[in-house]
Amino acid sequence: MIRSLLLAVTALLCLARPAWADVTVFAAASLKTALDEIAARYPVPLTLVYGGSSALARQIQQGAPAQIFVSANTQWMDVLEGDGQIDPATRSDLLTNRLVLIAPADSPVALDMIPGADLAGALGTEGRLAMGLTEAVPAGIYGRAALETLGIWDSVAARTAQTDNVRAALNLVALKEAPLGIVYSTDAAAEPKVRVVAVFDEGLHPRIVYPAAVVREGDTPEARALLDWFKGPEARDIFARQGFGFPE
Repeated sequence: MIRSLLLAVTALLCLARPAWADVTVFAAASLKTALDEIAARYPVPLTLVYGGSSALARQIQQGAPAQIFVSANTQWMDVLEGDGQIDPATRSDLLTNRLVLIAPADSPVALDMIPGADLAGALGTEGRLAMGLTEAVPAGIYGRAALETLGIWDSVAARTAQTDNVRAALNLVALKEAPLGIVYSTDAAAEPKVRVVAVFDEGLHPRIVYPAAVVREGDTPEARALLDWFKGPEARDIFARQGFGFPE
């Protein structure tokens, strides 16, 4: 009788206990639209923290409760791996992206991003170029590299409005606080108040890759399951519809 009662109580406890736990994801701001959609579909509650990859990496270094980190470049993932703060066995390149020049949707500006392009002239007399921090935010790092390769960085370096993450740069253009900006193609696709003026040739800057990994302090079966799900067909469909590419 007692044994039967214990078995019944155990069974009830198992039914009452959630089969899954929440998972906290620290992700580059450019992933917001795609990950918000994923969170609405995924059967486990997700806590999504967005920001510049540099800021998120520093927060993880300081003990922030992240379980998965998705960076917009390899540099910041390398930093955390070097510190022993991610499990390198879980690390993989998840996505790719393209860099674009944007303007407000009703702007008449036209410009090809070729060597010697008059980007400074396109900004007008007082306009600034919105972009991520060129020393820390991946989109800003890529953007500066592209402009240096084109030989036009020096002409606009003093006329940039540098932001903590790429979505902040996107917002400056969407709100017409900046006449032009450099963001990812996926950001431009997510904001109807901007349009793409030009797409940067991929050879102008380091390849844009989004590595993902499990953070050691937050390593759980649920975190690993989510990371695997990111690589599956349903998540890939969402990422593709938002304009992301996939490493070959």
